[in-house]
Amino acid sequence: MTTLPPGSTIGILGGGQLGKMLAIAAAQMGYRCHIYAPEENSIAAEVAAEFTCAPYDDVAALSTFADNCDVITYEFENVPVAPLRVIEAGTPIRPNIKALEIAQDRAGEKLFASELGGQTARFAVIRDRQEADAAFEKVGFPAILKTIRMGYDGKGQARVSEPAAVSAGWAQIGGQPAIAEAMVGFDAEFSVILARASNGDIRFWDSPCNRHEGGILARSSLPAGPLIEGQQAEARRLAAAAAAALEYVGVMTMEFFATADGPLFNEMAPRVHNSGHWTIEGAATSQFENHIRAVCDLPLGATRLTAERVEMENLIGDQAADWGGLFADDDAHVHLYGKGTPQPGRKMGHVTRLYR
Repeated sequence: MTTLPPGSTIGILGGGQLGKMLAIAAAQMGYRCHIYAPEENSIAAEVAAEFTCAPYDDVAALSTFADNCDVITYEFENVPVAPLRVIEAGTPIRPNIKALEIAQDRAGEKLFASELGGQTARFAVIRDRQEADAAFEKVGFPAILKTIRMGYDGKGQARVSEPAAVSAGWAQIGGQPAIAEAMVGFDAEFSVILARASNGDIRFWDSPCNRHEGGILARSSLPAGPLIEGQQAEARRLAAAAAAALEYVGVMTMEFFATADGPLFNEMAPRVHNSGHWTIEGAATSQFENHIRAVCDLPLGATRLTAERVEMENLIGDQAADWGGLFADDDAHVHLYGKGTPQPGRKMGHVTRLYR
């Protein structure tokens, strides 16, 4: 890889809040960002040098976009892979397409983790309704139906508690190819977030304890506590092995359940992650800056905590309406994404608090 000097253009596929925070970090380092997204109202485009509004499968538009970028990255792992293969020959894509392919397939990512020695919940692949009953017989009840593709923040999922509920669950996820996944007992949820450079250098941030509500991350807090801290090293070994196997460049996240039998792998995200937003104020180098450093082939920054305790709280739906009170809080680092009218289940911003 060749180091990209400040002034180079970084293309970002996706125009949401992650793209916005990446573009802000890049601008502070002297880089230009070019956002590519199908939505006309892109909050990332508001802070970028250039914006292309076109579908992800528009090869002609993607090619023009790529010609104007020195490197391409993404904030959204559900970008179609096939069109990217057309442009990667001329402009490097980091992280690479292989990482996207694995993260887009729930069954594939679990098999990938298993092959590297990770533990996962029991699961079975369901390609059509006829396979569903046998799949649930294998994993047992209660279980979760999860679409193989395009599921996030609790979307594309249905809880199935008994055999009579299989048909309703299948209908709830739209009859798409899915996995049936056994529900597991766990004591906490946590994530391993790492940045990996092209030379193999890896930096880990401390793992936060993550609390979800309705399938959406509500809070990440550090220190994570003895249970998670005792399982962090094993989870990191799996994440590092995955990054090495993928020849990964950039920030990668793996989510885990902390169980009595050790860390249980849940999902992988080949990008910056909501559970790492606390790093903007709570770490020496944020996940966003280190992602830009990695894709531009710069040395990675330190990831140590800047406070004894850090808490990040998502502002979901109407929770962002009390912006006046939030800005009046001396301890609150407030990030509002500028998404307009709040909607239930929609991430409108986040607040980070540092305690020294």
